[in-house]
Amino acid sequence: MRDLVKRLNELSDSAEFEVSWYLRDLASGATANRRGDVAVPSASTRKISIMMAALAAVHAGKLALDQKVTIDARFQDNDSGTFQHLTPGFWITLRDAMVMMIIVSDNTCTGHVVDLVGLANVQRYTETVGLTGTVHRYGIPPKTGADNTLDRVTTTTANDQGLLLELILKGTTDPAIAARLECTPALCRLGLDILSWQKLKTRLPSLLPLGTKVAHKTGTGHRCYNDAGIIFKEERPLCVLTAYTVGVPDAVADGTPGFAAAYQLIGRMARMSYDELGGR
Repeated sequence: MRDLVKRLNELSDSAEFEVSWYLRDLASGATANRRGDVAVPSASTRKISIMMAALAAVHAGKLALDQKVTIDARFQDNDSGTFQHLTPGFWITLRDAMVMMIIVSDNTCTGHVVDLVGLANVQRYTETVGLTGTVHRYGIPPKTGADNTLDRVTTTTANDQGLLLELILKGTTDPAIAARLECTPALCRLGLDILSWQKLKTRLPSLLPLGTKVAHKTGTGHRCYNDAGIIFKEERPLCVLTAYTVGVPDAVADGTPGFAAAYQLIGRMARMSYDELGGR
């Protein structure tokens, strides 16, 4: 893995923006990171811990997967997902709200899920699980413009999201790990399944062989483009890779739009990891 880490760092060094990442080889257990403990804007990667906090509330009997969630117009003033455009007043289940929150990053659904769980409970859960560098500050991001600083957005670290994904994966088969997540293995499996249904595939999965399973959550903020996930080879979990790009310009030196350069970098990181760790 040493050569892989060297190449990932060289790729990151060549970027015209700041790059943070965390990698775990799930076969050997070896880990590496770049700026892994540095706080960065989480953007919608925060929704992984929101989902798990909601599943913990289900396990505790405070919520139910099949309970009705009536779509309220007060949660539709956002710019992410599809429910912002629909006529309010219809209902879906809590399970389906979590699915939409993850697979198309729907912020109307996110607002409802956070409202049901409670923002303070989401933060308590995050800290209890061991995500020491993650701070949840809202249910739906406020429209504060381009001058957001870290104290005005939800923040996380590449290491934190890597830890959470590892726990979810292990919790699918290990009741003790599931209990650390305040869940059951069945609820962890549901969480992993939802992440694997992700429809936004322009980052981690973008350069992987067609059909490669990736259980992941993207995040997009002002000048930041992120993705955090578990990459599989066939049905074998290969590695956990979380990637955060910050300070991405409108365009890089060769004229490529900054967001596209960030997407390409994350995709190349995933392909390097897949080829190196999957070739054994």
